Amino acid sequence: MNSNSFFKKKTFKLNKIFPKIKLKKNFTVDGIRTLNSAKHNDITFFDSADYKSNAATTNAGACITTERLKNFIPNNVQTIVVKNVLFELSQILKKIYPFADIDYNDQSLKKPNKAKFKGVKFCNNVLVGKGVKLGTNSEFGANTIIEHQVEIGKNCIIGSGVIIKNSIIGDNVVIQDSCTLGQKGFGFIPLKEKNIKFPHIGKVIIEDNVEIASGCTIDRGSIDDTVIGKNTYLDNQVHVAHNVKIGSNCMIAGQVGFAGSSRIGENVSIGGQAGVSGHLRIGNNVKIGGGSGVVKNIEDNQIVMGYPAVPLKEFLKNRKK
Repeated sequence: MNSNSFFKKKTFKLNKIFPKIKLKKNFTVDGIRTLNSAKHNDITFFDSADYKSNAATTNAGACITTERLKNFIPNNVQTIVVKNVLFELSQILKKIYPFADIDYNDQSLKKPNKAKFKGVKFCNNVLVGKGVKLGTNSEFGANTIIEHQVEIGKNCIIGSGVIIKNSIIGDNVVIQDSCTLGQKGFGFIPLKEKNIKFPHIGKVIIEDNVEIASGCTIDRGSIDDTVIGKNTYLDNQVHVAHNVKIGSNCMIAGQVGFAGSSRIGENVSIGGQAGVSGHLRIGNNVKIGGGSGVVKNIEDNQIVMGYPAVPLKEFLKNRKK
């Protein structure tokens, strides 16, 4: 499910991207990837000591980082030292992927060719883009849009008014009315003069047997992907930001919001209107009470509640005071 690429890419040699840097080696850049997924012809980035273990083992060809963090990078990786990692990264992304900073309209959308999509049912006014793959026995509600290169598996039920772009969806998935998947996430680099848009080149991956209720929004990843694990259920109006990874068998109640790059374990239950801050790690078998605000990591098998979220016993004790 990880092989598809949705954004046109321009090819550059490393010395053309960093003409002022004296390079130990030069290579044709394949892409931009995270520390743990980058390969020898990729550029990666490292801007927080929280990821130093990933930095120490990266296989990237080059890494953008700061003076403070450069010593964590292996000697065989070309180090590119800058003052603002995310700003430099945004400029490189814009150069290599010039159409990833704005969600441009898909000009290839047409009424589906029913001879091409045998065994697929379409209601009125469905539009399908170039290169779309749809599995047999799947159904699509009225006024739904499936943009170019999207892949959807077998036995899926997609409701009305759904927009799916930059996404790969497994089998037996249900997506109810008015959901939006794969749009650009909320990413900006704030500078004194103006806010700089951060291009998003990732995608959304929905694994098998997931159910997504009405009005949910799931942003594509910035560099990495946004992932919803098998047999996970999202209630109405849940927002999943870029790079979030939700494990298998999770139950997420209505109006829950996940900020970018948080990782949610397996068998996690979250009550309505709870919020999870960015770059957090929520363990397996965790239960989060409704209306809670999660602002730090949670270990496996915990029950938390409140704002900020604390262990349930502590929450109940504080309520009695």
